Amino acid sequence: MTDAVGSIDMPDAQDEAPDSKKKQRKGGKRAKKGPLKRLALFYRQIIAELRKVVWPSRNQLTTYTTVVIIFVVIMIGLVTVIDYGLSHAAKYVFG
Repeated sequence: MTDAVGSIDMPDAQDEAPDSKKKQRKGGKRAKKGPLKRLALFYRQIIAELRKVVWPSRNQLTTYTTVVIIFVVIMIGLVTVIDYGLSHAAKYVFG
């Protein structure tokens, strides 16, 4: 079989040049910065991401909270009924 043009198996001749003048750094931009600068950058990025968040309005928040509370109450009731039934079944079977 022949390799396709531009195959990733065979690099181009220009990529293989050993005397390339660019040195590759292992850490990228972060290699030069100290831990405090990286920490400051981290917090700036957190704040930038939080500004992109679409926060719910008060009405939406009230609706979502009500739905969650109703769901939890229903699930508590369901588990209580199943537990009560299984406990009576166990008493009936095992005396």
